[in-house]
Amino acid sequence: MQNSSERIILGIDPGTTLMGYGVVKGAGKTPEYVDMGVVDLKREGDHYMKLRKIYERTLELIEKYLPDEVALEAPFYGKNVQSMLKLGRAQGVAMAAVLSRDIPVFEYAPRKIKLSITSAGDASKEQVARMLMRMFDLKEMPKNLDATDGLAAAVCHFYQIGIKIPKAGAKNWEDFIRKNPDRIK
Repeated sequence: MQNSSERIILGIDPGTTLMGYGVVKGAGKTPEYVDMGVVDLKREGDHYMKLRKIYERTLELIEKYLPDEVALEAPFYGKNVQSMLKLGRAQGVAMAAVLSRDIPVFEYAPRKIKLSITSAGDASKEQVARMLMRMFDLKEMPKNLDATDGLAAAVCHFYQIGIKIPKAGAKNWEDFIRKNPDRIK
């Protein structure tokens, strides 16, 4: 039985060849590793069958791990428009599967994910993977780094939900006085 303050987060790195996923659990300040892996889509014939498989496997992951929230890596801007279109479709299908189960979806740019894991937005996939291996004391590097990309999305979201966004500050002195009358003598 899940503790009421405990959160299960499924992270997904959508792709049309490999879809990475990772799952973390957390109730305190540190996420706990649950699982990671990839969905291999190489054997699927055409693009539409790959999209169907992404949808089905996303639902299977939801049924297996019962996440409270799902974090998706957003497609990054690239030069190849066709690749971007395919990645966007893969992300949309995964998102539709999650939303069909009424689970909140959160989207993070690759740079934001890398920054939250390694403190460097331009870190390589290998650097992210090594940091996650250390963080969770995992002994064996996964064969496909798409798995650690999915795990990184989940960890990034874990850290983001703990951050409280402060109210907007004053724009000028008049605004400050109006918002803080108790601080004026």
